[in-house]
Amino acid sequence: MPNVECQRCTAEFYIKPSHQRLGYGKFCTRKCADESKKSGKYVFCEICSKKTWKTPKDFKKSKSGLFFCTKSCQTKWRNAVYSGKNHPLWVDGGSTYRNVLLKSGVKQKCRICKSTDRRILIVHHIDKNRKNNRTENLAWLCHNCHFLVHHDKKVYRKFMVSVV
Repeated sequence: MPNVECQRCTAEFYIKPSHQRLGYGKFCTRKCADESKKSGKYVFCEICSKKTWKTPKDFKKSKSGLFFCTKSCQTKWRNAVYSGKNHPLWVDGGSTYRNVLLKSGVKQKCRICKSTDRRILIVHHIDKNRKNNRTENLAWLCHNCHFLVHHDKKVYRKFMVSVV
């Protein structure tokens, strides 16, 4: 009656001699076998200090070297680090390009669908250069049309014709 020791938890368990000859019986349970295949380690979330498992791939992909248990915690950290004066596009506390368009007197209306709902209107940079904030380079678009201008060639062509 061969009793062997589990390679993971060192618990002693019985194995059939025929299974031992075939190389089986290294782990006492399926759970121990699955746990032994894991590569990685537990780390603590930077925001809530919750213990979370991360794989070697997660360690390679992390630019900041910090780890989070959920996207919610990651977003809380990102908003604290990259908001206000720390944001790369920060200019004296305002959305400069939006203010430029508001002060120029251009009517707040989507250039494509003609929607006037101010809650959904955003400013689009015509030449796609976010640092070029001249009035001629800015246009009002609703969220939907803005997405389509960037992702649908037909809508982009229609928009460019309306700009000229």
